[in-house]
Amino acid sequence: MSKAVFCIAQSIDQTENIISNLKNGGFSTSDISVLLPDKSSTQDFAHEKHTKAPEGAAIGGTVGFGAGGIIGLLAGIGSLAIPGVGPFIAAGPIMGALSGAAVGAAAGSLTGSLIGLGIPEYEAKRYEGKITGGSALISVHTTSSDAIHKAKEIFEQAHAEDISSTEETSL
Repeated sequence: MSKAVFCIAQSIDQTENIISNLKNGGFSTSDISVLLPDKSSTQDFAHEKHTKAPEGAAIGGTVGFGAGGIIGLLAGIGSLAIPGVGPFIAAGPIMGALSGAAVGAAAGSLTGSLIGLGIPEYEAKRYEGKITGGSALISVHTTSSDAIHKAKEIFEQAHAEDISSTEETSL
């Protein structure tokens, strides 16, 4: 059984706290994904904080990742643009999957890209609104019912929103 467990984090601090708790809970950084809007030009992320991870240093400095650059430690961090929606920062397996899904997404919608990842349409629409509004989508790859329960528990303890899971397709 391979499932992805998703949630929405409302801030960078909450996002990094959740990722840290997932790592401390035994999840591999290669199984954790994050998608957030690239707001490097906004006042909210204008201050610079450095990450120690070389692959995340430029992006980490741009968006103001704090707490040691936890997001910068995830695999495959980079920028991606979904036509008609805007620039995003993605890290982990979702980066490659979304890049491919974005190409086939109708009218370049983030919802279409998320549906392409196996997220049900009603959840994908809700996630799109929150992500474009400044929140972050976090997902974790799981292979057992215990791992699914543990990921959901970590999300709940961090007061994440819209927690759900789905059979994995592209992640």
